[in-house]
Amino acid sequence: MKVLVTGATGKSGSVAINEMIKMGVSIRALVHSADERSDKLAAQGIEVMVGDLLNFDDISAAMKDIHSAYFCFPILTPGVLQATAYFAQAAKDAGVKAIVNMSQVSARRDAKSNAAQDHWVGERILDMTGIPTTHLRPTFFDEWFLYIREDVQKKDTIVLPFGNGRWAPIDSADLGRVVARILTNPKEYEGKTFKLYGPEEYNVPEMSEILSEVLSRKIKYDPVSIEHFTESDAEKGAHSHFIQHVTHVAQDCIDGLFAGTNDSVETITGRKPTTLAEFFAKNKALFQ
Repeated sequence: MKVLVTGATGKSGSVAINEMIKMGVSIRALVHSADERSDKLAAQGIEVMVGDLLNFDDISAAMKDIHSAYFCFPILTPGVLQATAYFAQAAKDAGVKAIVNMSQVSARRDAKSNAAQDHWVGERILDMTGIPTTHLRPTFFDEWFLYIREDVQKKDTIVLPFGNGRWAPIDSADLGRVVARILTNPKEYEGKTFKLYGPEEYNVPEMSEILSEVLSRKIKYDPVSIEHFTESDAEKGAHSHFIQHVTHVAQDCIDGLFAGTNDSVETITGRKPTTLAEFFAKNKALFQ
């Protein structure tokens, strides 16, 4: 069978592809543009197609002769509902047998975040195709800390608007391994929704302590207001779509919506998920 991976040069997509190469799976990678990352995929024997998830003809061409497909639309970019509708129709036209959909843990009908609500509606669109679909709802990724690493580098401070909210950060590589397992064995998971977490739940002060231990210097937590954080993002040129999303998921986190953990990653992949300490150690140089 041949599988389609969208977002193929992204973190979860690239790991999913590497896992499936080991399994001997035939893979088509849809990338937004040709660059060094897509060249690397081609060098690995992957069929690479350049296209836009917001272009129906592009996604229809990518679906030809596909058995199962991974849909991953970037959270920073508006348009997930249009892309989902195109993806759903193209998959149905092509006779795709299974879909793995990247959603988010805060996806729900009454979400105040436009992106979170759109992800919930997108799940329903894919369900309506009749194609067996598995929805993945990860919590915040470990990689969030890479976006704010300048404050760690220059001020020994983590600046986030999450108060004492708790979550169990998940590594995007673990998500990629989950995607690979489900894409290649969809029958076992079809029609299910999985919340995906890292192995242990923390608040940010506890995360700061872990980072302090890894870096061998004190890293403190500055729990700024949501307004202050989003104003800073706006000054840095962040898209209004992303700012609206962060504003509301930060409040969701404070309210406990992101709390909890489970063993879904290990159950699906047969491998223990990455700890936050392991993530910090792997990326230690980026925080120096």
